Amino acid sequence: MKFSVNWLREFVELPPSIDALAELLTMSGVEIEGIQKRGADFDKVVVAQIMDSKPHPNADRLTVCVVDDGTGTKRQVVCGAKNYRVGDKVPLALPGAELTGGLKIRASKLRGVESEGMLCSAKELGVAEDAAGLLILSPEAKIGTPIRDLFPLDTILDVEITPNRGDLLSHFGLAREIAALTNKRFVGQALRLPSKAAGDAPALQKKGIKISALRECPFYSARRIENVKIGPSPDWLRAKIESIGIRSINNVVDVSNFVMLELGQPTHAFDADKLRGEINVRLAHEAEEFLALDGKTYELTRENLVIADGERTVGIAGVMGGEESGVTDSTKNVLLESAYFLPASIRRTARDLNLPSDASYRFERGVDPQMILAASRRAAALICKVAGATSAATIGVAGELPPDPPDVSLRYEGFDQLVGIHIQPTTAEAILTRFGLAKSD
Repeated sequence: MKFSVNWLREFVELPPSIDALAELLTMSGVEIEGIQKRGADFDKVVVAQIMDSKPHPNADRLTVCVVDDGTGTKRQVVCGAKNYRVGDKVPLALPGAELTGGLKIRASKLRGVESEGMLCSAKELGVAEDAAGLLILSPEAKIGTPIRDLFPLDTILDVEITPNRGDLLSHFGLAREIAALTNKRFVGQALRLPSKAAGDAPALQKKGIKISALRECPFYSARRIENVKIGPSPDWLRAKIESIGIRSINNVVDVSNFVMLELGQPTHAFDADKLRGEINVRLAHEAEEFLALDGKTYELTRENLVIADGERTVGIAGVMGGEESGVTDSTKNVLLESAYFLPASIRRTARDLNLPSDASYRFERGVDPQMILAASRRAAALICKVAGATSAATIGVAGELPPDPPDVSLRYEGFDQLVGIHIQPTTAEAILTRFGLAKSD
């Protein structure tokens, strides 16, 4: 999994250098497979707005754009991309800029037409691998803003997480590990509120959801979020997920991916208006066909856990949603899923269908049950923030959350023999506290 160093810093104070951080993690058994620089740390690259666009008089595949870069003078730029519209905000490399790979920008003539700079893709700026067209920025981006302010320099760690450390498959989890290793304060614990937190308890309602396969799905929650406005994600959200290698889709889907990367709990957003009747978590019918979000049709078996409404299957549980119930530009209301699925069930389905996903990768290794409602809360709050939703109503639930973790008695007598080294009781208590464990009286 890839981790953003800037993102980790939001949770914990890191060692003074990337090399020191990598050594710390390696010595603790967390293997670093690669280190990569990300971010648009360039001079003379700014946010510009496309004011006009006309076909190039001498080249069918080029257009001539007029852009506003915030200086008060309109610039003419020849462009080869086709994925923009007049009014879009895009990165503009001004004459004198030097981009990724040493590409130097200067004023020039392209097929006989003056061009005062270059409109840039995400790959040309080093912020993502997408080179298919221009990097379309958020409508809220301010014209003339240096692009480095939107995509600050970052370091990405490619980390090999062993199957027994599913707790590390999030920035929350790895930051907590670093805090325990370095004796630094971990500031993310507030996100992992107890399942019976006051903010959620009054809103839980056992209606509208049925679980017909309780062994495979002990607990399922669905939160309705209304009056969403689907559109591009704000640049901060897009920058975070794309730095990890996840392509931006829209604000709602991006929030779901963001929360998974942050907290480790996958969620899924359905278009609520495309669902019919109550949600039923059940095993698939033999030879049942399902059209997934990847555009492919899969033949299911009775061993595959699915999410269904009153008429049809709308998702392969813990793996992938369905094309017919997915969020689109016309979506107005969302049903946000957050659940616990049996790891063995998800592993079998992903393997049998040859359909691995970021969600199945986490469910296969086991997610923290105490994160289920915390992730739902976090995602709902962010969707309201970035998609203009006016209400995140009561949460429908079925099944039972696992009970709060039991108290475990730890005797200091014999402790040295158990761990193999001498640790003072106060030191042991401090280490356990940094892992989020509380001492009970």
